[in-house]
Amino acid sequence: MAAEPPLTAAEKAKVALLTARMCKRSLAGEHVHLADLQRKVDRVLDDARKRQAKTTK
Repeated sequence: MAAEPPLTAAEKAKVALLTARMCKRSLAGEHVHLADLQRKVDRVLDDARKRQAKTTK
């Protein structure tokens, strides 16, 4: 897996909030669906990678 791109403060907060929501859902049981929250985290990271590639050009 590639190194994570540098995140802004807002992106860090979004990832932290989504991670907390995933933890809360996982307390309900091991068969709880978390893919929607994981997709949102992936989207934030993808946007950070795009921003990093744009600034390094």
